[in-house]
Amino acid sequence: MKRVVVGLSGGVDSSVAAYLLKEQGYEVIGIYMQNWHDTTGLLYGDCAWTDDVNFATLVAKRLEIPFYKVDLSLEYKKRVVDYMFAEYEKGRTPNPDVLCNREVKFDLFVEVAQKYAADYVATGHYARIEACEGSGIFRLLAGVDRNKDQSYFLCQLNQKQLSGALFPIGHLQKYEVREIATKLGLATAQRKDSQGICFVGQVDLPSFLMQQLKPREGEIIEIPLDFPPYSIASNGLDELSKAIVYKKSDGKLVGKHRGAHYFTIGQRKGLNVGGKAEPLFVIATDVNENIIYTGQGQNHPGLFRKALFIEKKDEHWVRPDLKLRPEQSMMVLCRIRYRQPLQKAQILSGENGLYILFDEPQRGITSGQFAAWYIDDELIGSGVIQ
Repeated sequence: MKRVVVGLSGGVDSSVAAYLLKEQGYEVIGIYMQNWHDTTGLLYGDCAWTDDVNFATLVAKRLEIPFYKVDLSLEYKKRVVDYMFAEYEKGRTPNPDVLCNREVKFDLFVEVAQKYAADYVATGHYARIEACEGSGIFRLLAGVDRNKDQSYFLCQLNQKQLSGALFPIGHLQKYEVREIATKLGLATAQRKDSQGICFVGQVDLPSFLMQQLKPREGEIIEIPLDFPPYSIASNGLDELSKAIVYKKSDGKLVGKHRGAHYFTIGQRKGLNVGGKAEPLFVIATDVNENIIYTGQGQNHPGLFRKALFIEKKDEHWVRPDLKLRPEQSMMVLCRIRYRQPLQKAQILSGENGLYILFDEPQRGITSGQFAAWYIDDELIGSGVIQ
């Protein structure tokens, strides 16, 4: 009998994942990962993780499986939270959930599972893994429920990690998962989905970042709608893939802020500038000069770019057999954030990295975020946006 360790989070998805695996004949062990203790900046509750543990305990009892708790908070802080602070300090916007999966759930947690002689690690992700017979290749596929598909968060996993992972609910719709949990009488059946930063929770981001990044008053500059951006028709990929660099003289002073490193491209909240015909959105930040550049309306041209660039060191191919050689290209579907509809694009391999050229200009391309690319519903690669 194969043994599998399930990351029981106290939510309905991992609860049903554990049940399905037991029904399939696996020997199932439930383990709760406690990766964060500090409540600074949390919006709700003082000890949200204690509720999670209690729910996970109830589920394990109901399913009659062993249950344990492991504290990985020191390594989580090093590998995920410290990276997050460092990126924000540089004026970039990281995705801690992607890092959490790569560094914690399918690395550190795998090491924990091995101590229990587990053959697999399983989670409640809405994604699927398919083994290609005879090739040793594992395909990472989108979840069947397109509204809950979480393949994007798994975009940095490698073949070794996929070979030892199971996603038991990837073929189900969310309502089906809740129906199963309700029928079984699981305590998590109607529990709300978790939100916010992986294992930290829902936070007030500036308050959270203030733990290490101190407030510093700076200027908010508004860039007019008719500011001349680059010409999509005339410039090459190098120019198309770079964010526009603004100067103070390109616009006018409209307000003050507490620190450019607290803001990200496309952000509307927190600017506190009124009296405009349309809301202001962040179109660029300069952490060196501590300036935020904004534009009126969600269709301000400064919010859009036609292309992005990923440095060679930041390329990651879930399917290494499909990796592009220099000067090669391929047509893909791409997303630059979770839940963004897949966009038609072309990937071109250059000397120093990858260019992704979209059929249509994309809103809010942000340095530090991950771009993930697909062929049909298979995620084949990803990389950090420059």
